[in-house]
Amino acid sequence: MEAFDAARGRTVASRVVKAEALLDRMRGLLGKDSLPEGEGLWIIPCPQIHTFFMRFPIDVLFLDRGLKVVLVKERLGPWRLAPWLPWTCDAHSVLELAAGALRGSVEVGDRLEFR
Repeated sequence: MEAFDAARGRTVASRVVKAEALLDRMRGLLGKDSLPEGEGLWIIPCPQIHTFFMRFPIDVLFLDRGLKVVLVKERLGPWRLAPWLPWTCDAHSVLELAAGALRGSVEVGDRLEFR
């Protein structure tokens, strides 16, 4: 499936894998050497992530239940804990992308479509 930013008329990722099962969500991108450009991992439900044991940085979009972007983190490096602000954002899922994929092109308030 693809992730499409309806507000900007732009494909965010052309090949998205959805991780809903507990083990898939826990595994995430661990053990991978890279995330190719154009690919993404949509983890649902997932209000928070870390990059412990990862080998590469990622761009991250935190989405609410309506798929509205509530937080954007670009180039989150390995061995980091993403900010979790439950009192200011209602993150329900996370879209992880290759570092540099966003380049400021997606903003808080944009709504994604997965198709």
